[in-house]
Amino acid sequence: MVTVLGLDIGGANTKAALLTTEKTKITQFKVASAYFPVWKNPQALPKTLINLKEQLGANQIDALGLTLTAELSDVYQTKREGVHHILSCVKVVFSDVPIFVLTTNVELVPIETAEKTPLCVAAANWAATGWLITQYLKDALIVDVGSTSTSIIPIINGQVAARGKTDLDKLIHGELVYTGSLRTNIAAIVHSIPTKNGIASVSSELFALSGDVHLVLKNISTNDYTTETADGHGKTLAEAYTRLARVVCADTDMLTTQEIINMAKYIHEQQINQIADGIAKTYTYLKTHTADRVPVVVTGLGKNFLAHKAAEKVGIDAIVDLDTLLPKGTALATPATGVAWMSIAKLTG
Repeated sequence: MVTVLGLDIGGANTKAALLTTEKTKITQFKVASAYFPVWKNPQALPKTLINLKEQLGANQIDALGLTLTAELSDVYQTKREGVHHILSCVKVVFSDVPIFVLTTNVELVPIETAEKTPLCVAAANWAATGWLITQYLKDALIVDVGSTSTSIIPIINGQVAARGKTDLDKLIHGELVYTGSLRTNIAAIVHSIPTKNGIASVSSELFALSGDVHLVLKNISTNDYTTETADGHGKTLAEAYTRLARVVCADTDMLTTQEIINMAKYIHEQQINQIADGIAKTYTYLKTHTADRVPVVVTGLGKNFLAHKAAEKVGIDAIVDLDTLLPKGTALATPATGVAWMSIAKLTG
């Protein structure tokens, strides 16, 4: 029996997956997530990791698998600095077990190697998701819509075939679309919105987030809205209406509820288009390497209302929900699950 904890340490959310296998069969699988905006208090990261460890009952583990994206946070001057700080925090909390860190080459290396080559482990969590799907599908395109961004990962002949290794390269190739289910500034999705029989330019202020859009449209619940709001107020529908109205420098006295809902529908459609552009670019590349029918695997918080709809927009009809391939809960912590599974494979040979 082998038990491994997988960690995916992001800038806003840290996710964990506890996985136990016995004779290749899964006997335990639990996931947890903590909203931890690292830029506010990076020194509190160990406490967050301890809380997740205790929440999952992960006191007796054979190894820790780790991937991270929090190094991009502007609390760090460079990614190198961020990686070193995050690794140091992990070593404090998990000092008694082997720690494997995922690289952008889809490999697990000891934490000592990661410390020597920090840029090779920066922003590698997509590789864990890709590896996980290669255990089930030979060719696929994965669309993982999280709270902040969308990863689009091609799988060709059973191998992760991403053209970009860094976030910059992935943005260039369309494999990273910086739009997500909760934290995206509305001004980063649209520059104008039809309303009041006209077209209003939007304010570039941080007045509302994509979470407000999806709360208003009932794509998410209040419990799903795990991040803080743009104005620091609550997550009721009334408060979401207020924030969305401000995007066009209005308020709920000037706009009716239906007008605000119509604005949300328009923003949602444009967000789908953003993701669809990335899917189209990467799917075209993937299809140059295989004549087979290639499914799109959707995962993440936005798998149904963003990833699935964007794939449909591109004209793809073979769409697979990750929850039909893997244990329930994997979709909300896919990289953490993937890096845990990779670590078990490394331990068991």
